[in-house]
Amino acid sequence: MNDLFDEIDAWRAAGDRVAVATVVKVEGSAPRPVGAAMAVTDKGELAGSVSGGCVESAVAAEAEEVLRTGAPKLLRYGITDDMAWDVGLACGGTIEVFVEALDPPIPDR
Repeated sequence: MNDLFDEIDAWRAAGDRVAVATVVKVEGSAPRPVGAAMAVTDKGELAGSVSGGCVESAVAAEAEEVLRTGAPKLLRYGITDDMAWDVGLACGGTIEVFVEALDPPIPDR
């Protein structure tokens, strides 16, 4: 998450609204660990990653909804190891991702 602060600060300074999606739970194997984060602006810009690409677009769409409604969400994505091998992925597992809008502004660090 720390690597996103500069990008988030720049977006917010430009007047963009931002949502942050953070991996809060991993079961089994997953490409990104707990704490991995992705930021999404109300203009659809992205920074960071919660899954190494597997569910990024779905999380981005959910983040845009969170920005529209103001209501945070807890999302769950998963696939079994057998299903993963069937579709050519290296791992199965489940991740939970918490998405919230950064509103009001982040206090000075």
